[in-house]
Amino acid sequence: MKNYFDYQRFMLNTQFQKKIDKEKNTAGKINLSKDFGEFMKKMDSVQNTAFVNALIKVKNREDLSNLSEYQNQKNFDENPKKSELSEEARYPGGFENLRSQVADLFYFDSVITQIKTLSANVEFVVERDGSISGVHAQGDNSAFNRQAEIAMYQLPEKFSPALVDGSAVRYRFRLPLKMNFE
Repeated sequence: MKNYFDYQRFMLNTQFQKKIDKEKNTAGKINLSKDFGEFMKKMDSVQNTAFVNALIKVKNREDLSNLSEYQNQKNFDENPKKSELSEEARYPGGFENLRSQVADLFYFDSVITQIKTLSANVEFVVERDGSISGVHAQGDNSAFNRQAEIAMYQLPEKFSPALVDGSAVRYRFRLPLKMNFE
């Protein structure tokens, strides 16, 4: 879905730039640039709505998967203790890179608040293959929580999984997230 919207942005940018370049009048160029900015802001909103809908689908599928696993007695085992791990799950570039990428993927325009600082605890499972599942954010602002979940699912890279005795294991991870809105 992200690739689709990135392609649409690229095409729109190209077409608007052609129109701006053809326009001889400076006032016309300014108006076209203004129209382009407004159009792209609306596109951001449409993209965010699509991401929210995709998040709902993903969460529903995960819930159904968890239900069938429960019925088949294949529940998620207890999270291995740190002392049992030969290696913890890691994101490429480390914890600060993870936070930075989440912030870059965050759609701030959907979070309307008078509060300057919002926070949430984002919990998720790093699967044996390094992908993530079961993303759930808890905090005081539901829109902030939803955007944090969407950003986590959009991460461009996989984690290196946690290891116990050299074997990859599922590992529950928690990321405290705090952002300032000014």
